[in-house]
Amino acid sequence: MQVDFYQLSRDPVEGVLPAIAGRILAMGARLLVVAGEGDRLDRISQGLWAGPPDSFLAHGRAGEGGEAHQPILLSETCDAGNGARHIALADGLWREEALTFDRAFYFFDADTIDGARTSWRALSKADGVEPRFWRQEGRKWVQGP
Repeated sequence: MQVDFYQLSRDPVEGVLPAIAGRILAMGARLLVVAGEGDRLDRISQGLWAGPPDSFLAHGRAGEGGEAHQPILLSETCDAGNGARHIALADGLWREEALTFDRAFYFFDADTIDGARTSWRALSKADGVEPRFWRQEGRKWVQGP
């Protein structure tokens, strides 16, 4: 299983997540987006509606009904009510349940960097887990240490 660590230094998660979500949908896959705060999920929802230029990314919120039909489901928990095999942890908090998915995207910023470092050390030693690190350089993402 692959875990992609994304260090947010320039853009907030709601500005970055739509591009990744669009690529996941283009592969024919589904995505579960998890954040513990409802207001953060609201901002992510707005970012997904704005989506790529001249587009939007269809999504819904857990608890509103129709979860199984949503290509992107926003939730406060790791329950994949939409059958997603990809998970985005959008609030800087690692959740062990993410290891049950095929791929995890873990977004963190300066406020949550200590937890990300702890998670990186633990996941680097875990069997069957391939952690990768991404950082913002200008307008692009660069893989590296």
